[in-house]
Amino acid sequence: MDVADDHDFPNIDIPPPRAPNPARRFDNWKKVIPTLVEPYMQYIAGTHGKPIHPPSDTLSLCAQACEKKKKVLTCLYVDLLVRFSLFPSAPSQPRIAVSADLLSFYRALFERSCDAVNALASALNAHYLRRGFRLTGRQGYTVQEPFRRSLGRAIQWHDVLHLQIECRLEAAIAESRARLSEARLIDKPDLSTPNPSDSPVTQPSCPPILVSWCPACFGGNTFGRPLDAGANIHVATNGNFHHRHRRSAGDCPIFFEPAYFIPKSQVDAMGQRILQARKQSPRDRREIVPDVAVDQCESSYEAADGKKQKTAIDCFNDTGLMALICRHDSPLFFANIDTPGEQQKFSIALIEHLFSLLPDKATVTVFYDIGCVTHRSLQQFDILPAHIISRLRFATSAMHAYGHGWACQLVYNPRLTDGLGLSDREGAERLWSRLIKLIGVERASSVTTAIGHDLRHDLGPWLKRRIKKGVQEQGATSQAILNTCSVTIPDLEVQWAAQRAAQLSIRSHAPVQLKKELDSVLALQADLDSSERTLQTARAAIVEKDGFTKDVIDVLDSMERSHNRLLEKIEALYALLNVQDRFPQLDGIPLDFVRTLLMARDLKINICKRAIASFFEWDKLDRAVGSKDQTLGTKLHQQTRKAISRRQPALMSALRKYNRYCEQLADSYDPAYAIPLPSPLSTKLAELRGDPSLLQDVWISPAEGSIPWWLEDADVRDGIRAMLKRERCREEQRRLGFEADNMCRWFGQELFAVELATLHLSNSLLRTFLQQRREELLHLPEHWASPLATSARYEAQRQEAIRLAHLVAGNPAAADLQWVPPVTCSLSISNGVKTDEPDSELDDVLASKDDEDDDSHNGAEETIICPPADGFGTLIFEPQDIDILASQTARLNDTCINGCAALLFSTFISPCSRDIAVFSTHDLPRIRYNADDHTLWWTISRTRYWEKNIWILPIHRASSWGHWVLCTIDLNRRRLLLFDNIPDICQFVCRLLKLAFQKHASHWNLVPIECSIHAEVTPVQTNDVDCGLWVLAQLAAVLRGHDLTGMQETDMAALRQYLYHLVVTLPVDDQ
Repeated sequence: MDVADDHDFPNIDIPPPRAPNPARRFDNWKKVIPTLVEPYMQYIAGTHGKPIHPPSDTLSLCAQACEKKKKVLTCLYVDLLVRFSLFPSAPSQPRIAVSADLLSFYRALFERSCDAVNALASALNAHYLRRGFRLTGRQGYTVQEPFRRSLGRAIQWHDVLHLQIECRLEAAIAESRARLSEARLIDKPDLSTPNPSDSPVTQPSCPPILVSWCPACFGGNTFGRPLDAGANIHVATNGNFHHRHRRSAGDCPIFFEPAYFIPKSQVDAMGQRILQARKQSPRDRREIVPDVAVDQCESSYEAADGKKQKTAIDCFNDTGLMALICRHDSPLFFANIDTPGEQQKFSIALIEHLFSLLPDKATVTVFYDIGCVTHRSLQQFDILPAHIISRLRFATSAMHAYGHGWACQLVYNPRLTDGLGLSDREGAERLWSRLIKLIGVERASSVTTAIGHDLRHDLGPWLKRRIKKGVQEQGATSQAILNTCSVTIPDLEVQWAAQRAAQLSIRSHAPVQLKKELDSVLALQADLDSSERTLQTARAAIVEKDGFTKDVIDVLDSMERSHNRLLEKIEALYALLNVQDRFPQLDGIPLDFVRTLLMARDLKINICKRAIASFFEWDKLDRAVGSKDQTLGTKLHQQTRKAISRRQPALMSALRKYNRYCEQLADSYDPAYAIPLPSPLSTKLAELRGDPSLLQDVWISPAEGSIPWWLEDADVRDGIRAMLKRERCREEQRRLGFEADNMCRWFGQELFAVELATLHLSNSLLRTFLQQRREELLHLPEHWASPLATSARYEAQRQEAIRLAHLVAGNPAAADLQWVPPVTCSLSISNGVKTDEPDSELDDVLASKDDEDDDSHNGAEETIICPPADGFGTLIFEPQDIDILASQTARLNDTCINGCAALLFSTFISPCSRDIAVFSTHDLPRIRYNADDHTLWWTISRTRYWEKNIWILPIHRASSWGHWVLCTIDLNRRRLLLFDNIPDICQFVCRLLKLAFQKHASHWNLVPIECSIHAEVTPVQTNDVDCGLWVLAQLAAVLRGHDLTGMQETDMAALRQYLYHLVVTLPVDDQ
């Protein structure tokens, strides 16, 4: 390539090439990249939104008509290459330069598909070979992989260049963000939602990095919510052992400081702290959940066993990832797992790192599969500081609750405890599903950033889905159950409290020693049952054959007698367990009943373990098939299915045996025992998975007094579950409201910072990137607006942010716009509403005022008729109607209102009025008195309202003197302006939309319309005669493209005179 410049280059000797040194090349790149930032930003600014032209053969920045000289150079100006959209593959003496647009495209492609650079390099080589271009070496031999190394280096350092630009961009926005307090001091209004009460004390906020990752979680400004009320922030943590790093791959220098990954030294320090704490004696604590139940959870989950090897530690130095995410699935922090199992140090280190960034009063709920085990460890040992423990709450996964005992679920299951709403831990599974493509390449930082950006963009749809699928549908289902339940809510609350107290009691758990002995007896009896079946099978096979001798039969008889004696000894061994001594409360109950009861209890524990193991296996298989986890492959998939099939008969046999025990207990039950009977279980695994009775132990002690209502009555149990679900839905709705406010507040604050940074002269090179950020922010309301934070609120935030940014920057804003509150309030002018200028309106509307005759009118004597025009029918003004207009004290009737509305429409015909349909004052009463569709359509079809976006409806409100109201229905903006009697208007709109769909289906779709309602309640009229004139003044303003009239009460007399002039100049009836 020829490079032209206006400098002469001396003749120099070319030194021999040196052997490549990766460390030196890395240092050279670190020096060169900062010099490329400005040229690259200049290139982006010059090509953003414009067609890209290929660079010319000669690259030069000389603007003069200098003589171009050609020299063979030993180096190139890399900044000049970048300025012309070519990125070098080496910091000096590059042999290949890659198109910066191709690198940008690959960067975006990698964030979505995670394709390695090898794929792009091979594709380019194949493409050029097909076009006839073959890259050869010095000896003429074809190079096998000509682009892999050079393209890989260009991609890597192109990413580093982008990161440096991002750092400059964030620094500029952060500097502007810090000036928000200055803007609030200059201008009194705040960006936050106005509150009629006193302004609260400003609380510390979360750091910008957390707020940018999830504005819904971290955008709040009030902290300290109690833990039992759900805490301020919900996060979840989970480990994944598919993301590994081979030892043989080696290591490389650090290209950038990761924003998501916490350092290994921080995790190791937490591990040392845990080891030191465990050497001390456990602290005294109050057992919320019996340790017996937590021990069972610890044995059920592999995550609780830090020593269990889940991957080959010899081959991998990083064996997995531990993630911390918010409740909206946005990734917050990661830690590399470098141990064989999932030890507690990884999750606790992530939690501590999060608390180090939060305000001092912020409270957090952590969802973790083994949250119960981790919580007990933190209570027993001095691992985390007291100021963190006091603000930390743990919960378990909602979808994998079956892995925990019932006593544990009563405290840690988010569906059974107060304050947690509909939050769960399943977002971690969705995150691993998004990152599954990274397993092969393990380049997580840029992809994690892209995932976080997408999830932030999808916060609005997430909010709407949670409102519809969670709060509304689940809340309606639970309310329907409560409506059919014969028990009142207070009684259900009392029964739920009694159930919790009973099932959390230590007495509900059998002694450990007795349980082990019973397990041994049950295992021995199961072995003997198996041997009995084997003997019967052998006897049947031998008897069927001919030629067996008497000795064979004698041996079989002897074996059966020995087997029977062993069964008798087992019964004696069971009797020697002294069940009555261990359970004195069972004394007096027949031994057979007690034996069956305890056998049923232990058998149900065994069933629960087998069922949970089967559920976990099916979950892993389903996640692999559904691409939520790493695929298993055909062989491993078949092996897993076979393993599940082998274990399923034992589970089914145990279920049938347990159901027989339930039948035997029911047959021999005496109400005097006062022991609640166990209920049978379903033999279908799909139904068993959702059955809460699976996790409830068999009751083995008599109830004090009568049997508890919650244990005896199935309707009470269903009512308790529905009550809890309804409470969770209400909690979720409150939390969604807080999150919608946080998102709307962050939108205004971030837009202010970006707008101010764009206006700053020192950010001229960043202006293109700032404008991209600004456009991205301005499109967020399209996705984020919801019933909890309407588009009107976002529009108000946008206007106020831009105005404050211009105010701080010293530039006048484009328009002096006022804040629109999200609630109905008394205002002189509705915010966000275009008001007609009073002076210009009077000049236009009353143009002929000076030409009018000032003499008083003595009464009209003729009827005035106007033929149909502009979609209106024939206008007829009787003499009494004309007298009303002539009088200064007469109230307008319906003829005056409808006739003058038609005249104003014809007078102010404009592009704005062409999109407006004016209805009659008689149309709404037809709806009120249930007029049929045919009659209604015959009267309103003249307006062709289905082709218009704005409907104007005059309304007469009945009172002692009568009152006129005007409603403007704006379909595009979805609002009702200046309205009254809302239910009638809503019915009117629904009927019209239905008719429009029936008559003109091509123009309409029956879709729900969300209307934000703005009420104008400040009185502008002090007399009782001008209300009709105000309606016509407002109608004239809307016809001219405004939202509100700018007239004053002093203008009403002139308006009446102008309307009278319009009427009397019409042709007179000759009949």
